[in-house]
Amino acid sequence: MRVVIALGGNALLKRGQTMTPEHQRENVKVAVRAIAEVIAAGHEVIVTHGDGPQIGLLALQEISYDEKLVSPLDVIGAKIDGMIGYVIEQELGNLLPQEKKIAVLLTQIEVNADDPAFMRSTKPIGPQYTHTEAEHLAASRGWDMMPDGEKFRRAVPSPTPQRVLEAGVIRLLVENGIVVICAGGGGIPVVRRKDDSYIGVEAVIDKDHASQLLANTLQAQALIMLSDVDGVYLGWGTAQSKRIERATPVELSGYSFAEGSMAPKVQAACAFVRAGGEFAAIGRAEDALALLQRQSGTVVAW
Repeated sequence: MRVVIALGGNALLKRGQTMTPEHQRENVKVAVRAIAEVIAAGHEVIVTHGDGPQIGLLALQEISYDEKLVSPLDVIGAKIDGMIGYVIEQELGNLLPQEKKIAVLLTQIEVNADDPAFMRSTKPIGPQYTHTEAEHLAASRGWDMMPDGEKFRRAVPSPTPQRVLEAGVIRLLVENGIVVICAGGGGIPVVRRKDDSYIGVEAVIDKDHASQLLANTLQAQALIMLSDVDGVYLGWGTAQSKRIERATPVELSGYSFAEGSMAPKVQAACAFVRAGGEFAAIGRAEDALALLQRQSGTVVAW
């Protein structure tokens, strides 16, 4: 079975954890152990990953050095994708037989220049801030801020992904038995100019929507989205919370979920199935094989 496995930002960095290289590598180790089990079971695997916390941190680091030298978000995203891809590649390679090859591919994803998403900021990036800190940053740097639990994070535009420019290369690698790590952080957002050339834009594509587009483009049978929770819940955070074990896209359309958190995963799962995918599953990073076997998490299918 061909499967796209999307590692969420919270699978790479647990909620409340300090964003240290040690914490991130330990979380990657947990995730790749489960991914290695999927590969060992004989499946074709494409791995995508988030980078929201990391891209925001690197932007802050560049600002603290010299604001005039700060890279645009598409370039910062490419830098972070290389870093995260390297760690995933290394830790996964430590678990797989030496003859199993892995490739990390920086991936451009086309978006529409006139996407209305550029007019509002909905994608959280970077570390959390208190209300006072968020107000100061909004005033001093002109950042849009959005709630994240009891705190706040910087928010940036998140246009809808339209086309994976490297899809042909990814398909070629997969068909030759190579595990591909790609579309990191939702891919590098680019727009097509009038002369058919491409240029990057100031945005961060949602990783789950990009993974869905990639999965359907590659005609994958399954889309597995890994996070730090064991599925999709109704009434999350309340005494009446209940995990949804299985649902159709129509059933899920009747519920609302947290924006910037579970909502993109549910939307991506539904879109994947509606576009012809066999099923999607959402759950914990360590349960990847069980999710693929439909024995864990939340499964979305007709």
